[in-house]
Amino acid sequence: MRQFFLAAMMALASALPALAQSDLVTLQTRQASTGWEAVGRLDIAGKGFCTAALIRERLILTAAHCLYDHDGALITADRFSFRAGLRDGRAAATRNVLRAVGHPGYIHQGDTTDAAAVAMDIAVLELDRPIIEHRLQPYPIADRPLAGDEVGVVSYGQGREDAPSLQEVCTVLGRQTGVIVLTCDVDFGSSGSPVFTMRGGAPQIASVVSAMALVDGRKVALGTSLEGPLHVLLAHFADAPARPGGGQRLITHGARNDIGAKFITVD
Repeated sequence: MRQFFLAAMMALASALPALAQSDLVTLQTRQASTGWEAVGRLDIAGKGFCTAALIRERLILTAAHCLYDHDGALITADRFSFRAGLRDGRAAATRNVLRAVGHPGYIHQGDTTDAAAVAMDIAVLELDRPIIEHRLQPYPIADRPLAGDEVGVVSYGQGREDAPSLQEVCTVLGRQTGVIVLTCDVDFGSSGSPVFTMRGGAPQIASVVSAMALVDGRKVALGTSLEGPLHVLLAHFADAPARPGGGQRLITHGARNDIGAKFITVD
């Protein structure tokens, strides 16, 4: 998780009243984890970990900067492993990664970043085998959240890497230049965490956590607005060399991601 000081957001945040945040709840039991098992820890050999979420039986979504090593070099796919629903050393499913594809417009800047980088900070990773389990359903993609919307985040992080934490309610402060500003509590390791909104009683991914920021002396999280960038990323992923044994299926924005529907740009 990168720190990010964004002076341009200060007026945006200070114009709103103080907003309450719910405390982080560690998902230590199977019952508490119900519905969140398809969020997992993305382990990176020799580097650490990020957080990722299943958006198709064979595809996970995370932050693009997680694909880069400390020296700025791209990390090879064989160094990644996805441990869905990991808690206390046990995962609901563990998969290796065949390939990792970042947004084509993302430019990695090391530990420093700007709004343009955050706005494109998403990546998809193809798993070596599909995850097909009733309790590990891929998450649909939601419409862009609006200022004042209540969202939630499930993440791993520094000091809480052995089990996911749920912040059931945090708030969207606003959106600027493709960056969503959130009151969610994130830390190092939370990069790539899915930001959820509830639709019909089921969670959908509305954003992906990219960085921490200080806004008017207040710690906030910054996420990517998925609506446009995810369209571009999935098209780029489909054009990349396909995995052995078949082509790539694309997904429809807002639809269930395990049915292989054709992806259509609606911008």
